[in-house]
Amino acid sequence: MWRRVASVSHLTFAHNSTVNKNACTFKCWEAFTTEIPRKEKTTYQTAKTPFITFVLGGPGSGKGTQCMKIVENFGFTHLSAGDLLRREIASNSADGIMILNTIKEGKIVPSELTIKLIQKEMESSDNYKFLIDGFPRSEDNRKAFEQIFGAEPDNVLFFDCPEDEMVKRVLNRNQGRVDDNIDTIKKRLKVFTALNLPVVNYYLEKGKLYKINGVGTVDEIYKQVHPVFSTFNFEKCCVD
Repeated sequence: MWRRVASVSHLTFAHNSTVNKNACTFKCWEAFTTEIPRKEKTTYQTAKTPFITFVLGGPGSGKGTQCMKIVENFGFTHLSAGDLLRREIASNSADGIMILNTIKEGKIVPSELTIKLIQKEMESSDNYKFLIDGFPRSEDNRKAFEQIFGAEPDNVLFFDCPEDEMVKRVLNRNQGRVDDNIDTIKKRLKVFTALNLPVVNYYLEKGKLYKINGVGTVDEIYKQVHPVFSTFNFEKCCVD
């Protein structure tokens, strides 16, 4: 099991254009292990450079639904920061209680805790392609991720959706989630606008951001998403 990553592949390419594979430069990851890998099992840590996509958007922007389609078509492992936090809440741990109180207030969970949960899931996976959904939610999140992982994402999807549409979707999904009520939704959207948009702008300036119009049917929205990944020859394998 790997413990730390020294560097990550860096892909830069123009939007809506074909990726020139010869122009992509990949930096090697240095993997630190506690045991010798078994020869009969090849994992992403030793075989392939991890490919990380951040998936950003407000609550109800449709990013979770689109992540499912990316998993289906391109073999990514989907890591939802929200789902990981809710699972920790359900465990009734001290961290879970703190997370619950933070979410009820519409605030951002401490970066180190969210990253710890994401890192645990990545370490247990045989895949090398990851969708990290709903993270980073702030500049603090972003900086902490890059410091702890020693890595930046390969690309970033941002689902742009009007606030009234997001509120309607969240209230209609009726999943029984602690944060699916009108007061908490409004708090979350206020926090999202204040904290997440600087992250969006940061990756836009870095040339890594793909802005997706989040209004429309699932298939209409996916038509914008598919080209982001179709330029890579991803193999549908090692899906958790």
